[in-house]
Amino acid sequence: MTRCRVCDQAVQEFFDFERQPLSSAFPLPGEADGEFFFRLAVGICSSCTLVQLIEDVPQEHAHHQGYPYHSAGSSVMHKHFTQTAYDLLETELTGPDPFVVEIGANDGVLLRTCGDAGVRHLAVEPSGAGGVRVHRAFFDAASAADIRAENGPADVVYAANTICGVADLAAVFAGLDVLLGPDGVLVFEDPYLGEIVERTAFDQIYDEHVFFFTARSVRSMAERFGFELVGVERLPVHGGQIRYTIAHAGRRVPSPAVAELVREETGRGLADLATLEDFAAKVRGIRTDLVALLGDLRAAGNTIAGYGATAKSSTVANYCGLGPDLVPFVCDTTPGKQGRVTPGSHIPVRPAAAFADPYPDYALLFAWNHAEEIMAKERAFRAAGGRWILYVPTVHIV
Repeated sequence: MTRCRVCDQAVQEFFDFERQPLSSAFPLPGEADGEFFFRLAVGICSSCTLVQLIEDVPQEHAHHQGYPYHSAGSSVMHKHFTQTAYDLLETELTGPDPFVVEIGANDGVLLRTCGDAGVRHLAVEPSGAGGVRVHRAFFDAASAADIRAENGPADVVYAANTICGVADLAAVFAGLDVLLGPDGVLVFEDPYLGEIVERTAFDQIYDEHVFFFTARSVRSMAERFGFELVGVERLPVHGGQIRYTIAHAGRRVPSPAVAELVREETGRGLADLATLEDFAAKVRGIRTDLVALLGDLRAAGNTIAGYGATAKSSTVANYCGLGPDLVPFVCDTTPGKQGRVTPGSHIPVRPAAAFADPYPDYALLFAWNHAEEIMAKERAFRAAGGRWILYVPTVHIV
C-alpha cells in the first residue's frame, strides 16, 4: 500500500495515466530508444488529504538536466514575478536589511527585481540561475545552515512551481526551521487542486508535480512541521494557482481567507474520493473526444500543428496516444527543444516561425494556460482561417 510522503498514512489511488516519460526530456530524432518511462498515477491521503503521485521517479532520473523552461519567455509570467517582487518589497522586505531567498529561482526575474531595490537576495538552485547570487544546492537543513552562517536569517523564502515538485517535504521544512527568522515566512505558489478538478486540467499531472495542494492539505502539512498557514491568495497564472504564506506557529494571526478557502474546499468535496473519481471519469472522456476529433480532422485532409511543447503536453500526448500521425509537428519558442522530438510521443518540435510557414488549418493548443497571450500574438492565424483546438475543460474548437 502506498503511504503518504508527509504523514505516512494510506494513500488511495484514483487515476492511472499509465506509462509516461520524463516530461522535459526531449530526445533527438533517432535517439529516443533509451527513454525512461514510469507509471504516472495519483492518489489522495486518507488522513491529511494531500493529493500526490503514487510512485516516485528515481533520483537518477529526476530533475532532468535539460529542463528548458524560462519564465522570462512569457511576458505574462515576467510581469507576474516582477509584481510579486514589488508586493514582497512592500509587505515582508521592509526591515533595515532584509534578505530574501528563492528556492528554484529559474531565470531570476523576482530576485533581480529585489536586487534592483537594494535587497540582499540569494537563489538556492542546483543548476544555477541567471544574473543573481546562487547557492548551488538543494534546499534542506544543511544548505540552509550554510546560507544562514554567511547571510544571517531570511525574512522571506519564496518558491514558485517548486515546492510541489519536492518529494521530501520534511527536508524543506527542516531547512525553513534553520533559515527563517522568527517572523520570517515561506511564500510559495503552485497549481491548485481545486482548479485542476474544476477545469479537468489533467495535464497539470506529470513527473515534476509530485503534490497537488489545497489550503486544507497545506494547513495540515505546515502544522505537522511546526509551522502555520497564515495566508492564501488566488492567482490566475498557469491555469489557476494559490499563493500560500506559512509562518512559524503562533507568530502571526492567520488571515480569515484561510478558513474561508478551507470551508469552500469542504463544500466542493475536494477531499472526497468520489469527487476525484468523477474527475478521472471526465479525463477518460476527454481522451476519447480528443482522439476522435483529431482523427476526423486528419481524415478530412486538414493540417494540424501543436502549439507549445510544454511539460504538460507530455501527459496529454502520451495518455491520449498522440503521435506524428495526428499531430505532425509542434512549434515552440524554446531553442533547446527545437530540432528534437517530444518525450515518448516523438512529435517533431519546430521553431515558432514554422507555425506560419504555412499556417495549419487547426492548432492544438498545448500551452492553454497562456491562451490569451498566445491568441493575441497569433491574430494572423485566425485571420487566415485557422482554428484553435483546446481540451480544457472539454474538447472544443475556437
